Amino acid sequence: SFLPVNHIFERTILYWYLYQSISVSFAESIELISDNLKEVKPHLITAVPRLLEKVFAKIYAKGQEAGGIKTKLFNAALNMVTDLEPFSAKNKGLWFRLKLAILKKLVFSKWSEGLGGELILIISGSAALSPKLVRIFHGAGIPILEGYGLTETSPAISFNQYYEENFKTGSVGRVFKNLTVKIAEDGEIRVKGPSVFKEYFKDPENTKEAFDSDGYFMTGDIGMIDSDGFLKITDRKKSMFKTSGGKYIAPQILENEIKLIPLVEQVIVVGEGEKMPCAIIQPNFDNVKIWAKENGLSLNSDEEIANSLELKKAILVEIEKINVNFGKWEQVKNIELTSFAWTIENDLLTPTMKMKRKQVMEKTKDLYKKLYATDGFQL
Repeated sequence: SFLPVNHIFERTILYWYLYQSISVSFAESIELISDNLKEVKPHLITAVPRLLEKVFAKIYAKGQEAGGIKTKLFNAALNMVTDLEPFSAKNKGLWFRLKLAILKKLVFSKWSEGLGGELILIISGSAALSPKLVRIFHGAGIPILEGYGLTETSPAISFNQYYEENFKTGSVGRVFKNLTVKIAEDGEIRVKGPSVFKEYFKDPENTKEAFDSDGYFMTGDIGMIDSDGFLKITDRKKSMFKTSGGKYIAPQILENEIKLIPLVEQVIVVGEGEKMPCAIIQPNFDNVKIWAKENGLSLNSDEEIANSLELKKAILVEIEKINVNFGKWEQVKNIELTSFAWTIENDLLTPTMKMKRKQVMEKTKDLYKKLYATDGFQL
């Protein structure tokens, strides 16, 4: 356990551990998680998406640093599982399954060892996780199950289970049977049931605003329920914005994909009232320094990194690969880089490592102006 215990996701999981007589080991600190995992060898951990993205970024960087045959094997393993849906390997041919088994032994076993070697399951909550990352971890033999809920819903509304019929990539599972969920006309997820809170403490005004006329709690999240009954989250209602062309943008979907680029640590997609979406990015300074060395560039300070035209080009090349999966109006056309980290300490991230959009926008307002000084970055 390493998430804040005053956060309802971790607090509820701890109660469940106790109820099931599961022993819990508490990490000494965020910095020592890696050492603690190897010491404790847990079967189960709870995590937030940003932490899993950082774990993957570190694994990817090591895979590329290895060089030679090791890097080729690493990339081959990654290519096999990037688009492999969980539970689908059994439907592939014998040769595919044999190759996957060999690569699991040679490559993915090292991932498992880095997480203690005995991990059975990761439970992820608090924010949306990239489906690509879910497939990669599942393919590596480290299943991730996503759930969804809010403090006001005590907390869970839905949850994926590790059974083929009760699991779907890109979803947060089926809604619990004691709850009723409806999707409002504007796409907002609304929920009613015995585990939904009744009121904010001594705050009747906000309590009244939290419920619709039918008594459903308005979550503020945008989503849908598919034909199989799986709930999918698109974005936070207040995060969505409209371009000058009248098209709505759900930034979180784009951000989740861009954060998987090894050179990227954090990203905010912007463009409300503008003709196109753009992005402000905090580079992954450690990975960038490795990349710079490999490419014969001298980037010694964070300021030099943020102003590097070569780095911008390299990141935009990767963003172009992501853009093809989105409509033309959604595609990120320009980026600017920050020379500072976005952290909990400087109030740009929450304790569960979610970005504080308002604070980030205020901190980077000068970069925002630069983004729209041109018609987009020319590669």
